[in-house]
Amino acid sequence: MTHHDPPGIIAPHIPADTYRRAQTTGQPVVIFVPTANPTGLPWRRILIPLAIAGAAALGGWGLVVALCALLDAAAHTATVIAGAAGPIGAGGITLRLARTKHL
Repeated sequence: MTHHDPPGIIAPHIPADTYRRAQTTGQPVVIFVPTANPTGLPWRRILIPLAIAGAAALGGWGLVVALCALLDAAAHTATVIAGAAGPIGAGGITLRLARTKHL
């Protein structure tokens, strides 16, 4: 991760030995501060959250598809069981769970 100084700092910290050497010898200390900011978008900062959001969306759709397939299988199973059981009666009331196929 790159280091960025907060706005308002004129120069970065000068190490103590460099400062003392400059004081004793009278040699100037040159501080290089880059002025040009890199232009363009930081693609890595943008693509990682998009990839995570895309994976979460695909996972959500996968869960929906799995739930639909499970409910479809449960409905077919209930239909087959109801068709095999035939009419069910209790106390003179008969309930036919599935219609017979008329060919």
